[in-house]
Amino acid sequence: MDRETIFHAVDHTLLTQCATWGEIQQICDDAVRYGTASVCIPPSYVAAAKEYVGDRMKVCTVIGFPNGYNTTAAKVFETEDALENGADEIDMVINIGDLRDKRYDRVLEEIRTIKAVCGEHVLKVIIETCLLTEEEKIQMCRLVTEAGADYIKTSTGFSTAGATFDDIRLFARHIGPKVKIKAAGGISSFEDAETFMELGAERLGTSRIVKLAKAEDNHGQTGTDLGGY
Repeated sequence: MDRETIFHAVDHTLLTQCATWGEIQQICDDAVRYGTASVCIPPSYVAAAKEYVGDRMKVCTVIGFPNGYNTTAAKVFETEDALENGADEIDMVINIGDLRDKRYDRVLEEIRTIKAVCGEHVLKVIIETCLLTEEEKIQMCRLVTEAGADYIKTSTGFSTAGATFDDIRLFARHIGPKVKIKAAGGISSFEDAETFMELGAERLGTSRIVKLAKAEDNHGQTGTDLGGY
């Protein structure tokens, strides 16, 4: 698998609490340079980022992030606001407490509601696999499929662990034919990225892949060892 194929699957991500506008501009520039699928950024930067990149790059943002326990009404408002500000894609976090309480109808209805707001815009549903049992993960494959969301996504990157190969294998066996998979959190090498994609992931939430490419490019230009960059 060539690197261009991997770049095209990457949601180049910066969601840290201390992210500055200058840093957001930098990941936008890098995303355009390497041809990633999108930049995934905090909601407060969506309007400025969309104005900055225009049609050169899709802007993705997060809803109910990172804990997911906002009310549905709050998530709806966040989604509407993000779309009005120019977001192209939405990554929402489920209410994990509702899932663990087996209140599946509430989880299903919330995803359906957010997807209705998104319309033709892509909706990815973050289920935070590191906090779930295998049974709960399988249940979420069913609910995401029934709700009509576009992607099921492993992780926020803000909990105890990120994507695993086993989770992608599990998703691939249990999602419906119209649902795609996004692996996110802890993807730290091109080899990992390739494996995730071979297992069925069509998107990768990561910042490291582009950083690795930049370090290699800079190394080639300057002869300086940037392996720790």
